[in-house]
Amino acid sequence: MEGLKRVAVICILRNQTNFLLLKRFNEPLKGLYVPVGGKVDPYENPKDAAIREVREEAGLEIGQMRFCGTLVETSPSKYNWMSFIYEAEVPYFEPPLCNEGLLEWHDFKQIDSFPTPETDFFIYQYVLHKKPFAFNAVYSENIELLSMIEEIENKKVV
Repeated sequence: MEGLKRVAVICILRNQTNFLLLKRFNEPLKGLYVPVGGKVDPYENPKDAAIREVREEAGLEIGQMRFCGTLVETSPSKYNWMSFIYEAEVPYFEPPLCNEGLLEWHDFKQIDSFPTPETDFFIYQYVLHKKPFAFNAVYSENIELLSMIEEIENKKVV
């Protein structure tokens, strides 16, 4: 049904302050740099989905990922997501080819120099500081971010 939340995982692979990001080939978020991730399959729990997505997109076998928080995205259009966000510290490696997009390492200090979703800047900050979060993002019909609240601290970030 239209408007129902789709469940996804966002998998932040990090080497110190460097993040392995995917420049997406397809919508949603085509052309933006995002962490690896994807939809949670039927009968799959989010942590298993995160481990699977890392294997499928980055070619890495990871046994453990740290749960960081959630991102709920709501819009009056088809863009409605509930994402579980995980993180793993990994050794630097040469990113493989990926059919979802181009994988590249990017330093958080340079985040303003490449296009990312507005929400991701805040997620990376919380992950780097190991602070749990529950972000609630509200979008317009055209998928423009209208507001974003971090609900644990009850703090408006956008």
